[in-house]
Amino acid sequence: MRTWFVLILSICLSSLLYSQKEYTVACIAFYNLENLFDTLDTEGVNDFEFTPGGPNVYNSAVYYDKLKNLSRVISEIGMDYTPDGPALIGVSEIENITVLTDLVRQPAIAARGYQIIHQDSKDGRGVDVALLYQPKYFKPDTMYYYSLIKSDEGEEVKYSRDILIAIGQLDGEPIAVSVNHWPSRSGGEQTTAHLRQKAGAYNRFFLDSIAETLHITKALVMGDLNDDPTDKSVRQSLGGQRSPDNLGPHAMYNPYENLYRKGLGTTAYRNAWSLFDQIILSDELTNSETGFKFYKADIFNPSYLKQKSGNFKGYPYRSYSFGKYIGGFSDHFPVYILLVKPK
Repeated sequence: MRTWFVLILSICLSSLLYSQKEYTVACIAFYNLENLFDTLDTEGVNDFEFTPGGPNVYNSAVYYDKLKNLSRVISEIGMDYTPDGPALIGVSEIENITVLTDLVRQPAIAARGYQIIHQDSKDGRGVDVALLYQPKYFKPDTMYYYSLIKSDEGEEVKYSRDILIAIGQLDGEPIAVSVNHWPSRSGGEQTTAHLRQKAGAYNRFFLDSIAETLHITKALVMGDLNDDPTDKSVRQSLGGQRSPDNLGPHAMYNPYENLYRKGLGTTAYRNAWSLFDQIILSDELTNSETGFKFYKADIFNPSYLKQKSGNFKGYPYRSYSFGKYIGGFSDHFPVYILLVKPK
């Protein structure tokens, strides 16, 4: 029998001051798994560096240690609010279905029975996005994959990671979930900014189309966007706004902008934090008067996920440093949101 965690606490919601109620809680997360490859040299995929004979000496011992570490993180996200952790978790930088299958079978999370939504993308490095879900909470209906072109007109066609959109039922409520890993800043932030703006615009188009044709207005966009909450791709192309008030049908609420303005981030480079990993919600999911609505957003960054010393002290504790495996987790912190609805 399905059991939802019941959260009993004082919550300040928009329609009331403080009151004690029982709430059904859904945790939704996103995590860039930083190059979760298998150990095989796959034909047609640029993955040699993540093989035993490659420069990273990426062997079975490294692979299974990384799986163990990542599953520990996933097992702990949202545990202060629900004993089952994330009902949904989007992931990026994964090579194929094999690594996902091995991940969800890790002892730390195997009992949750995560199922996988994934397809191989046309990305040159062979990395993809995927959505893991617990079937007792989420029932997928339809999946769409959009191959995102990252080359300009007149150039040889090259692809980035797919945009994955899963439509289904979250505890009986229709919801659309978009999982993303937008084109990187390789070659320069401004040189590649238009590619991420296109990715934001595509998401906006897809969600508007789903709302118009399927009448599903509760939606969220999650992913490693390779842009911060204040960048044009997020603010204008996608429509992410800092405030949850007066959003309208073509705007979304980005709770990570306020965290970013406080100096928080999910990845660091040259002593500067970026908050590339975000979960952004539609107006209906943010301010709904019935069913699930937004309660909280956070970055999951306990001390064990941070470098303890050296020049990168406080940075995310990654798997490799200068080509050597150091037993870490990822170069990104995961993010998560809580949705609640009265019992």
